[in-house]
Amino acid sequence: MEDNILSISALQHYAYCPRQYALIHVEQVWAENRFTAEGRVLHERVDSGAAEQRRHIRYERGVMLRSERYRLVGKMDLLEIEGGKEQVYRPVEYKRGKPKVQDWDRIQLCAQALCIEEMRDVVIREGAIWYWEVRRRELVPIDDRLREITIFTIEQAHALLAEGRTPPPIDDKKRCRACSLFNLCEPDRFRKDGSARYIRELFKT
Repeated sequence: MEDNILSISALQHYAYCPRQYALIHVEQVWAENRFTAEGRVLHERVDSGAAEQRRHIRYERGVMLRSERYRLVGKMDLLEIEGGKEQVYRPVEYKRGKPKVQDWDRIQLCAQALCIEEMRDVVIREGAIWYWEVRRRELVPIDDRLREITIFTIEQAHALLAEGRTPPPIDDKKRCRACSLFNLCEPDRFRKDGSARYIRELFKT
């Protein structure tokens, strides 16, 4: 990874848990569990397809992305380009799980949209996330609210990476149990010193 350039997928890690993000992207720690393995296989299948045209929609798979403005790089699962008088660009992200109340997945999708807007000089109004577990597509408006959250996350992720510090665990123990880094992170041990209160104050919006 180039200096000061952040992987788009890292934003989902940061939004899920800043400590998970730091362990992966600052300390270079990784462990795989069933969820990450299934997600990896799903993305390999999606990315392996060639571009194709179906009626008035072009499907581009495994699109490489870059933003100089936000210092991001990554690869998009699928970009749909709908023809007509005015072309409509729609990023599509594939996830192994199911739709979430939280914005973790939507932040990653919006970052992809920001890159496409910069690279192709277009405006993206919506994207979509296809969830493997429920076999359903969720349409996601790329509106002002999501853009603000995404840009804030990008800024915070860059700042933490530059600082080179691993913050304490978050309070959500259920989220910790689903994390592949649980045994390496040892969240319960680090919570004993009351540091969770510190991280709440540091990253609250």
